Amino acid sequence: MNQTTDEPASRIEAIVVGASAGGVEALLKVFGQLPRGFGLPVLVVLHLPDERNSQMAEVFGRRLAMPVEEARDKQDICPGTLYVATPGYHLSVEADRSLSLSLEEPVHHSRPSIDVLFESAVDVYGPNLLAVVLTGANGDGAQGLAKVRAQGGITVVQDPREAQVATMPEAALALHQPDHILTLQEIGQLLAGLE
Repeated sequence: MNQTTDEPASRIEAIVVGASAGGVEALLKVFGQLPRGFGLPVLVVLHLPDERNSQMAEVFGRRLAMPVEEARDKQDICPGTLYVATPGYHLSVEADRSLSLSLEEPVHHSRPSIDVLFESAVDVYGPNLLAVVLTGANGDGAQGLAKVRAQGGITVVQDPREAQVATMPEAALALHQPDHILTLQEIGQLLAGLE
């Protein structure tokens, strides 16, 4: 099921990842493989209950080798940092490569929305973006992933057979054929090898 592209992964300038149900464990397994000093920025949307006090950045920060921050409005995107979307706010990438938080209507009943992040990020990074859809219980991320693929970025979908909830990976696969269909272990290896 794994497909490879002839284009070098070294062109990647940013990574965006979306997950929902089962996502905390999946993200920790993937990002746990990234080495200390990993140089690419990583932006993550994880569907969480709409509460203003997420502890995700702290939890991830204790478990991962790279710095983890909860995304802030107008914050510059720095290399080697993992940014986690703030619950209740859409996370977008601006043309000047800063972050933007907004309270626009939910997409796929979700705010933050994976599609909003993916679509804004590919508008900025174009073919230099790598996007990943992981476990989840709705269709969020499928359209954004297809847009990344259409603009020449690299797309990765968690193997639905391994996903805790296969709905989100299956929705992405129904819309387009990604560059890679991988297990969490393989996704982590792929990302770790990007530098």
